[in-house]
Amino acid sequence: MPEKMSDERNFRSSYLEKLGCRSVEERKSLEILLKENPINKIKLKQFCLRFTIPVDHRNNLWKLLLGVAPLYADNREFVSEQRTAVYQDLLRALQIMRITSDSKDGTVTMSKSKIFYAMFLLENKQLHLGFNINQPSSFTQIADIMLEIFDNDVESYWITKGFYELTQQISSDITKLVDLTKITLEKEDNEIYKHLIQIGAIAKFPYESWYASCFSSVMSERALVRIWDKICGGSIKIVVFVLVIILITYKRNILRMKDTSEVVHMIEQLRDDPEAADLIVGKAIEFWQQNKGHNEFLSFHHINKGK
Repeated sequence: MPEKMSDERNFRSSYLEKLGCRSVEERKSLEILLKENPINKIKLKQFCLRFTIPVDHRNNLWKLLLGVAPLYADNREFVSEQRTAVYQDLLRALQIMRITSDSKDGTVTMSKSKIFYAMFLLENKQLHLGFNINQPSSFTQIADIMLEIFDNDVESYWITKGFYELTQQISSDITKLVDLTKITLEKEDNEIYKHLIQIGAIAKFPYESWYASCFSSVMSERALVRIWDKICGGSIKIVVFVLVIILITYKRNILRMKDTSEVVHMIEQLRDDPEAADLIVGKAIEFWQQNKGHNEFLSFHHINKGK
């Protein structure tokens, strides 16, 4: 297929996916799944992996998949009330401890994402005296994005917490994911792979930061949500395909670079170019699907079914 035609197809696909209206049939199928009681979580994950999530269903779907909302409809109102109460208790405790404010009058000076992080640490008994809440954390990076996606602070906190806990599998598998990144890039584009080896970049990339935060420091919210849909569906390997496509997309520029910092800086500038990020995410999802990425959760579930 000519490059121009391929780019046009990717643009149309990306545009329709952003609107969440690629297929009326897919929307109807999702609505049927969401009406089940109890909801079948495995089927929801399969849907996330295979299709685009409509924008107006993303909040509800992520809450169900991340364990924020229960699968039984009768329990949802009670659980929501309890989560709101816990949120308010945690926030009140931070205010009493004067963690959210540096001023005597109690005016909140801390960002919401850092408040969420402090709440998470307090809830998990990790907020000890002298803890530096301002240190870099993938939790706060994820929280910043969630606060852009969702309007309700209470829901944003619990979704952030659930998603962060999901990403801990990425952190624990970081070595395997880095190895897969190298293998995939070498197979797809040996020229850029050799260049990155030569300048030492392939070994120095901030994989932990990029992968553990699911690219929240690299891309804007509108591109990230489509990647995060797949992660909520159970695929952690998609982060590999995203990075490989970024590197291949900017191959011409990267081949002229002689230092890791130049490559990292260029990649992290994607956050200021949402159109480019949208196209990259579209290509990355297509690449991931071609490599049977949508079967990743199914294989994992089958292997662990009896455990």
